[in-house]
Order: sequence, then structure tokens, then C-alpha cells
Amino acid sequence: MHILIIGAAGMVGRKLAARLAKDGNLDGRAIEAMTLIDIVTPEVPAGFTGKAVLETGDLSAAGEAERIVAKRPDVIFHLAAIVSGEAELDFDKGYRINLDGTRHLFDAIRVAHGQDGYKPRVVFTSSIAVFGAPIPYPIPDDFHTTPLTSYGTQKAICELLLSDYSRRGFFDGIGIRLPTICIRPGMPNKAASGFFSNILREPLVGQQAVLPVSEDVRHWHASPRAAVGFLIDAATISVEKVGPRRNLSMPGLSATVGEQIEALRRVAGEKAVSLIRREPDEMIMRMCAGWAPGFEAKRAIELGFTAETSFDQIIKVHIEDELGGTL
Repeated sequence: MHILIIGAAGMVGRKLAARLAKDGNLDGRAIEAMTLIDIVTPEVPAGFTGKAVLETGDLSAAGEAERIVAKRPDVIFHLAAIVSGEAELDFDKGYRINLDGTRHLFDAIRVAHGQDGYKPRVVFTSSIAVFGAPIPYPIPDDFHTTPLTSYGTQKAICELLLSDYSRRGFFDGIGIRLPTICIRPGMPNKAASGFFSNILREPLVGQQAVLPVSEDVRHWHASPRAAVGFLIDAATISVEKVGPRRNLSMPGLSATVGEQIEALRRVAGEKAVSLIRREPDEMIMRMCAGWAPGFEAKRAIELGFTAETSFDQIIKVHIEDELGGTL
């Protein structure tokens, strides 16, 4: 099997490649090659014994999608995107990367399908940002997508494209609406939702963090470990079981910022909590007002997707995976 990960240098992409290298197979088929692509050069995952091809590229550039698809990977994980805050600040860049790049990829696969019947599994990372206020709590699987951000709009359009191209038989696509991934390791990124991770990650290592919203903000979360599990499940699930509705809201944990902080207090103590500094940010607070507070995710759960059930678990996953298991 040949695996392609677009966005392989990002946090989730790196963790996905590492998991695939560790497992050595996908759905019982040996992984003989992985092509890892991003705008910066990815790294070969530790322990991978197959052929690793590391490339830089931009899907929105002319001819790039066709070049990638020419290698005929069996499974394509499309993780590359401009994150929410950056897409809102830079309208042109958001649509170029998030929409045009995805459309180029889908069309390159469609053309290849017409040439030789090529039909890969395509796993597309969508977002809960495809939903916008007013929204119920919890959000049912059949709730309409009415995004209130450019990022959410771009993802919603790509969901429709994925469904239509799959319906036409060009590829077998599965779109997974990821919860906000928490706790993200590394440095803060430009995502407007980044503070959900920042207020836990930095205090866990004795550093200050800024909280730009009130503690009653409620949102939907899953760990990076759970996100990798979602991707692998989406790559191996029977499309017949999924049916024609190819985009799924992933399971997760609904929690307020205050509940996050209480979990931090239970796991790491009052000293960690004291490092959180309140600095309200009007733009982020406006964006938060339209974010999804939680989902039923019945379809995904029935199909076998799983996530954490408490924020204590999410914090402990971060400690195990990023801090060597201890504080």
C-alpha cells in the first residue's frame, strides 16, 4: 500500500505518519511507501522501514495536484489547510489554500480515474466550523451547515465537493469534522481556537498563558491521539456502511473553559492554574459566539469512532504523549 499525507509536517500529520510507521500496515495491508508533502519538508517517521518520499509543495499551485496524483497512492489523507484565524484575516489566502487547493486535488483524481480507473480512498479533514449560530446543543447529525466564518465556509464547500465526486465514483471520500484538537503540542498557531490548548499546555510546564474569553465558553474537543484514530478509522471503514452522506461529525467532549481549568487544577494543582492570565480579545470573543458547543455524533459513534470522555483524560494524554508521562 502507498499512503499519501498532504499536510504531513503539521501536528496531526506528523502524529498520523508516526502511527502508520509504528503499525506498519493499514487495514491488514502492508504500508510499502509513504509520500509526505507540506509547504515545509516533512520528516521520515521513526521506525518506518518502507520507502519514504519527502516533498514540498502547494496544492493551489498549477500542476501540483496532478504531479502528486500521478504516483497513484492508495489512500490520500488531505490535512493541509489555512487555520481559522488566518483564513479570517487573509481572505484570498484562505480561499486559495482551503478551497482551490482541495478542488485541484479532487479534479486531478477525477482526471486520473478517467484515464485508468484510479479510485483511491480520500480522507478529508473538515471542521465543526461548518456550523454557525444559532445552533442547538447538542447538535444533531442532520443539522444544516451554515458557517459564519470564511474558514467554515471553505470547509463546507469542500464537503459538498467530496460528496459529489464520491457519488460520481471518482474516489471513495470520507470527510471527518474534527473537534478542536486539544491539547496541541508545540508552539501556539494562528487558529482562533488555539487558546483552548494554550491555557493547559503552557501552565503544565510552568509558563504563563493568556485566556481571551470568559470561562463560560463551551466547545467540542478531542485529543491529537483521538484525531489520529479518527483518520485511520476513516481510511479503513466500509463506504457502504457510511452511505451517501460522506461527511461525519466526530465524537468528542463538550466542556466549558471553566471545566478545562478545573481539570487542570485536579491534574496539576493550583500553581498551574495561577499561571492563566485573563486578557479579553474582542475578535476571538465574537468568533467564539458562533462556535459549536457540542454534538450528538450518533452516526460516527455507531460506526466505531471514539474519543475521550473527560478533560482529565485529555490532559493525561498530553502528559503521556508529550511530557514523558510525568509533570
